[in-house]
Amino acid sequence: MKRALITGVTGQDGAYLAALLLEKGYEVFGLVRRSSSADVIDAKLRWLGVHNDVRFVDGNLLDLSSLIRAMRDIKPDEVYNLAAQSFVKSSWMQPILTGQVTGLGAVNVLEAVRLDAPQARFYQASSSEMYGLIQEPVQSETTPFYPRSPYAVAKVYAHGMTVNYRESFGLHASNGILFNHESPVRGIEFVTRKVTDGVARIKLGLQTELRLGNIDAKRDWGHSKDYVRAMWMMLQQDKPEDYVIATGRTTTVRDMCRIAFAHVDLNIDDHLVIDPDLFRPAEVDVLLGNPAKARSKLGWEPTITLEQLIQEMVEADLRRVRQQIG
Repeated sequence: MKRALITGVTGQDGAYLAALLLEKGYEVFGLVRRSSSADVIDAKLRWLGVHNDVRFVDGNLLDLSSLIRAMRDIKPDEVYNLAAQSFVKSSWMQPILTGQVTGLGAVNVLEAVRLDAPQARFYQASSSEMYGLIQEPVQSETTPFYPRSPYAVAKVYAHGMTVNYRESFGLHASNGILFNHESPVRGIEFVTRKVTDGVARIKLGLQTELRLGNIDAKRDWGHSKDYVRAMWMMLQQDKPEDYVIATGRTTTVRDMCRIAFAHVDLNIDDHLVIDPDLFRPAEVDVLLGNPAKARSKLGWEPTITLEQLIQEMVEADLRRVRQQIG
């Protein structure tokens, strides 16, 4: 039985990845940073019905000793570093913390792998936000990075250090440059979930408007379930490499909202309000990924369309809100 250690196991991707690996017969360990919200920390795992099957391990990306201890105790075959301060807006308010957790934290995991689990295969969650002010209209593995937020800058550092550890120490370490991917367990602070939750509340008469910032920004959106499958596929390859994971289709936030409102027979123009306070200090206007390498080398293809994704999220939020109001 293979053993996998997932940092960020309580997040969206961690939960879907845990479910996938359990389905494949893995023993799954999840690194958990203890906090005062421990009673709700496994909510995403609970939603997917796998909370009782993941073995939690105390640890923190900022504490190298806890990571070394985890490697020594678990002896993992695969390590997936998904943990980060991953909310872009908050990274301007907490740039130092973002750098420590998202950037240096990844290096702490790499160092723990190098010291105590050098045979393990390592996955680093890189981000399309690293492209930022895009240097090419379609972004691939060779497109230069131009990060536009403290979060993206930290991700570039973690990405580069993963390559460095691969080349310096011979680790089987791969970066997945994942474009935006969502699901019903996406955090409420992310724009897609803010939209689907808002649409559900408007439909059920609990609010009348949805306030958003730059709705002309374009993103390449997929489903987390498809994207965690790509993570696993990367670590099954003989040679570690970096891969863009994307759908190859870009859509404005406005059109994504339109899909959500249309699903519940509401007119977007009656409810959408643009709030200048919600604009980013430096915007990433367009992201569009080229997944050709993942298609040819991994045999990976997305299976869920944006329309299916948004409809699934709206239906999940309708169920949640109905339960809240009894």
